[in-house]
Amino acid sequence: MNRASRLLIALVLVLSFASSKAVAWNSIGHMSVAYAAYQRLTPAEQARAIALLKLNPLYSEWEKQLPAAASDADKNLYVFMIAATWPDQIKATGSGYTGNDNPPQGELATLNVGYSDKGMHKYWHFINNPFSQDGTELPALKGPSVVDKIGVFRQALATDETDLVKSYDLVWLLHLVGDVHQPLHCSNRISKTQPRGDDGGNLVTVDGPSKDLHAFWDGAVGDGEWKDYMKAVKVGAALPAPDASLAGDTKEADWAAESLALAKSDVYVAPIGSGVGPYNLAGDYTTKSEQIAEGRISLAGARLANLLKTALNCGTQACAN
Repeated sequence: MNRASRLLIALVLVLSFASSKAVAWNSIGHMSVAYAAYQRLTPAEQARAIALLKLNPLYSEWEKQLPAAASDADKNLYVFMIAATWPDQIKATGSGYTGNDNPPQGELATLNVGYSDKGMHKYWHFINNPFSQDGTELPALKGPSVVDKIGVFRQALATDETDLVKSYDLVWLLHLVGDVHQPLHCSNRISKTQPRGDDGGNLVTVDGPSKDLHAFWDGAVGDGEWKDYMKAVKVGAALPAPDASLAGDTKEADWAAESLALAKSDVYVAPIGSGVGPYNLAGDYTTKSEQIAEGRISLAGARLANLLKTALNCGTQACAN
C-alpha cells in the first residue's frame, strides 16, 4: 500500500469517527420533528419562519433541491424540514466552520451572535447527564449544553434582535428541540470500565451497520441525509399523536430529564450489558427502540410548535416581531 492510499484510509477513518459524535437523530429524524411541528403552525407563523430561513447562508443550496413542480406550500414545508439539519450540515469538511465536542475555555452559555459565529458548537447538541448502574462516582457536568442553548435561543427569538440573528436562533431551535428528545443526547453512563462515561453511547459497540449504540438510536426511524426529505415526510406523516398532557410541558429541562429517564429504563437494558460490547440489538429491543423514537419525535414536534408560537408571536394577520 502506497503512502497516498494510507493517508486516504486514515482520513476516512478520522472523518467517520468525527461524524459519529454529537449527532442526535439523523437527518430523517430531525426533519420528521420539523414536519410534525410545521403542521401545527398557522399560515402566519409558517410564513414568518420561512422569511427567517431565507436568510440562512445555505438557503439557495436547499432551494436547488426542491422539485420544480412542487407547490409553494410544499416547498416551504421542505425548506422548514431541511433547515432543521443545518447545525449538522456545518460539521461537514470544508463547511468553513470549526470546533469539536468540547467548549472553549470561557464560552458563556448566552453566546448568540448569529451567522458571524463560525463555530460548529457540537457541545450545544447534548447534555451529558451522568448516571451509574454500578455505583461509580459521577463527574460534574460541563456546559453550555443543549438545555442552556434552547433557553437562550427561544428567548432571543421573542425579542427585538435583528432578523439575521433570529434566523440563526431559529435553525438551532429546529435542531436542538429534536436533540433534547433523543435519550442518548441527555445521558452519559459512568461505570468502572468507563469512569469518564460512554459518551452518550458512542463508546458502546453494537453489531450491524450502526456500529455503536448512539448511532443505532439516531437511525431508529430510518437513515438518510438532508436531501432525502421526502423520506422524512413519510415518517412524519405516520407518527403517532403525542400525549397531550406531555406536549404542553414548555420546560426544556423537563424534556432532558425525560430523555435521561428513558436512557435508564429503555436504552441501557438487555441485551445492553455493563461493558463496552459488542451487543446484538435485533428483535424486541429494535422494535421497542423504534416505537420510543417515534413517540419522542412526535412529542418534540408538538413542543417545538408550541415554542415557536410563543417566540414568533404571530397574530391572525402578521407577526409582531
